[in-house]
Amino acid sequence: MNRYLARDLGEQNVRVNLVSAGPVETPAAQGIPGFETLAGLWEKQAPLGWDTSDPGPVADAVLFLLSDLGRGITGEILHVDGGFHAMGAPLRD
Repeated sequence: MNRYLARDLGEQNVRVNLVSAGPVETPAAQGIPGFETLAGLWEKQAPLGWDTSDPGPVADAVLFLLSDLGRGITGEILHVDGGFHAMGAPLRD
C-alpha cells in the first residue's frame, strides 16, 4: 500500500514512507501480551543495541523523513530498530 500511495500521490508532491520501529515502552505497549519478552529479543540481538525506554531514535527518524533532508525519499520502509531486522529473531534460546 505504501508504494502505491507513493506512486499515486507523488504528482502532488506528497511523500509516503513507513517507519518500522523496534519496541518502545509506551502506554499502548502495556496492552501487548508478552511485550517484555519481545523487547528482550531486541536487547539481545540488535547490533547497535536497543533501549525500549528511549523513543528518541524513532522520533529522530520521523523528523528526518518529514524534513527537507528526506525530500527525495518516498515509498520506503525505514527500519529503526538498532539493526534487529537484519538479524532476525533466534529460532531457539
